[in-house]
Amino acid sequence: MTSMPTTERLGHYIKRAEQALTTAKNAALKPVGVTVPQYAALLSLTENPGISAAALARLCGVTPPTMNTILTNLQERGLIERSPHEWHRNVLETRLTERGEAVMRDADVRAVRVERAVGAAFTDEERELLQSLLIRCADAFDATRAAGA
Repeated sequence: MTSMPTTERLGHYIKRAEQALTTAKNAALKPVGVTVPQYAALLSLTENPGISAAALARLCGVTPPTMNTILTNLQERGLIERSPHEWHRNVLETRLTERGEAVMRDADVRAVRVERAVGAAFTDEERELLQSLLIRCADAFDATRAAGA
């Protein structure tokens, strides 16, 4: 027996919710032909055109090698273009192509549908409380990591 049952572990419920979200979004995005990580990259590129792969990896919560794989796949499909930065030749700026913008619009409609469906399960007050509790969870996990626990 462990020192803490699964039913008492908040991480278990957070992970379960994350997996359910990922599964729902993958199903919603499948007709568009993008995965959740690819969608996250497209969404971040929409909000941050010209961003570097390293910065994009940080925004999307993946490692730089993983982001490079995601970007290679998106570039091969003609959804993004990468070009050398004007001043920093070793940095590639990444932008959506017209085709990428169209795919992003379609994918976003589908992803937002998932977000709205889950949001509809809560009152406005419950959603605000859930958001604040999840932020507190993330901050507590970050503090635990920083403390080396």
